[in-house]
Amino acid sequence: MYVVGCNPLTLGVLAPPSAYGADIACGDIQPLGIHQSFGGGNAGFIATRDEERLVAEYPSRLFGLAPTTVEGEYGFGDVAHERTSFALREEGKEWVGTAAALHGIGAGVYLALMGPRGMREIGDTILAHTAYARQCLAQVPGIEVPYGDALHFADFTVRYTGGRTAAEIRADLKERGIYGSVPTGEHEAAFCVTEVHSKADIDRLAAALEEIVK
Repeated sequence: MYVVGCNPLTLGVLAPPSAYGADIACGDIQPLGIHQSFGGGNAGFIATRDEERLVAEYPSRLFGLAPTTVEGEYGFGDVAHERTSFALREEGKEWVGTAAALHGIGAGVYLALMGPRGMREIGDTILAHTAYARQCLAQVPGIEVPYGDALHFADFTVRYTGGRTAAEIRADLKERGIYGSVPTGEHEAAFCVTEVHSKADIDRLAAALEEIVK
């Protein structure tokens, strides 16, 4: 089985997992308008081909749509109810929680408001911000940005060559009010920029790093 975990914001600008052979796609819906919640209150998504052997294993309730006797009208309801905890108690397949359902509704509203054009625009914005951040940080003495011109979406890695460790640099950034990175090695760190960052934010990060990396 080929399983792909992806950021849903990428799907407005990058090929969907189904286009490159994924059996299952899954991920976190926090980017879809869900507020930060100190590590709690979140939800995810899962998608597969329309095959019963896969769909029947979903860890959620299933709802289906069907046409009614009125043309253009549809009804909906539970599908495969016999697989749920309502029928099987602790042997059921699904996990149902109010918090996850509420966040799912919020993500649905976000997607409806954004539409295909909005999702394309936010994806383009993040790609542009990421490229600009990588370009700026690559110009800072003591920083290398590996992987050349490879496409990056939001996240990217830098390598510190000036002798200071990634943990030391992260601490110095935090003192300047910048939550700057996640160390991925003694002299490497991962950065992330998204639609909430501005060009000024990235310029500020680069200027701070120029002061402390050496």
